[in-house]
Amino acid sequence: MLKIHHSFVLQFLGIFALMGIIASFVGYFTLKESVITDYEVRLKQEIGLIESTLQYVPSLDAYIADTAPRIGKRITVIAADGTVAAESDANREEMENHANREEVMAAAKGEFGQAVRFSHTIGIDFLYVAKRIVWQGRSYTLRIAVSLQKVLDDFYKLLYRLAGVLALLLLVVVYLAVRMSRKIRYDIAQLSAYLEEISDKNYKAVVKPRYFTEFLQISLLLKNLVKKLAKRERQKRKYTARLRLINKQRNDILSAISHEFKNPIASIVGYAETLHDDPEIDGRIRQRFLQKITANAQKISTMLDRLSLSVKLENNDLAPAKSRFDLCDLATECANNITKKYTDRTLDVSCPPSSVEADRTMIDLVVTNLLDNAMKYSEGAVTLEIADGMLWVHDRGIGIAAKELDRISSKFYRVDKNTWDNSMGLGLSIVSYILALHNTKLQISSVEGEGSSFGFSLAPLMPGAASDTAPTADVPLL
Repeated sequence: MLKIHHSFVLQFLGIFALMGIIASFVGYFTLKESVITDYEVRLKQEIGLIESTLQYVPSLDAYIADTAPRIGKRITVIAADGTVAAESDANREEMENHANREEVMAAAKGEFGQAVRFSHTIGIDFLYVAKRIVWQGRSYTLRIAVSLQKVLDDFYKLLYRLAGVLALLLLVVVYLAVRMSRKIRYDIAQLSAYLEEISDKNYKAVVKPRYFTEFLQISLLLKNLVKKLAKRERQKRKYTARLRLINKQRNDILSAISHEFKNPIASIVGYAETLHDDPEIDGRIRQRFLQKITANAQKISTMLDRLSLSVKLENNDLAPAKSRFDLCDLATECANNITKKYTDRTLDVSCPPSSVEADRTMIDLVVTNLLDNAMKYSEGAVTLEIADGMLWVHDRGIGIAAKELDRISSKFYRVDKNTWDNSMGLGLSIVSYILALHNTKLQISSVEGEGSSFGFSLAPLMPGAASDTAPTADVPLL
């Protein structure tokens, strides 16, 4: 859907383009009629001159062949029976009978006959003017024709001039349209900023459209609405703040669980009913349906594991089993696993050897979650890099609003615009819990429309540290 200022500019450009096309057609036909009228007069004069000299001509063919190049016209002499007696531009033996030509028949009834017609002999449009003459006691029709190509040449010259004028006018229109567009955008931006303030419950915000009374009327209506909203908000705040919070938490949990379990359960039921209702189903189809049932059951199990893990981490029932390992090797392994899931996406890994001490399985879960989120909610290339003691995952997605950054890692919290995690809002919450167990935290930076970066740091080991020997905690990779 076009924005107002875009529509405004396009309509102006469309009007001028239409005017240019109409002017071109009108100019062409006007010029064509003018030129044809002028040529008719000239051709009649030339016919009169030729007729006056025919009495001294012994051979029509020789005379026509000599005269046509000098006057720059096509000359044809047609006998009374319609056969071509002489022709300047073609072989008269191959030409058709001309008795039924419009200009020939008109010349037989009056002094002159004229017609505009496409010549199949020459292959271009001609203006024909004909007159009955007498040569050596016999009646003939003398016809002179001129090509209408000149009409087109004159038209193109006029068209170029007209195009120049229209281009100049178009620049003026574009300039005026851009100025008008800026004014429209300014007033719309004022209204949009005001609505943003209202959405943040800043009921004291001010809106000041500058150019258009329509936007001013809208702003007045919005102000009246805001006053009502503010009054209602103050009334509700006294009695419902705590109840709203409790209901929201309960509804979020139930909604998330219901939403995430609905599709896999529906798939399992559907495939199972199909297998039950059709005992004779093809073996390959049966096998594929069983695989679907297994996959969806595994998905439910994974989500339950994730929920259970979140509860354990929140209750401090799971302690990290630290060991020494290379974070770059782990990151590369996680990237390879993710690219198997997203086969059509690009994932770049840039990291030097980085020895750390942490729970390898937990950090694997952290990196996997960050990579999976970046792949899900962006379309461009994703980059994983380790630099200055930080592991970063960069994506080029739609980004996160600044007001959401502090809340997206909360349990069961999901940003409405991009739903950063599609598994009950637990992914980033689990990441934050795991990093807290390692005395670090998730760092997030994002610009709307450009992308987001998620990162964390782990204390590096000094060179020469002992090899990996400690066991890891039993944490499912979700």
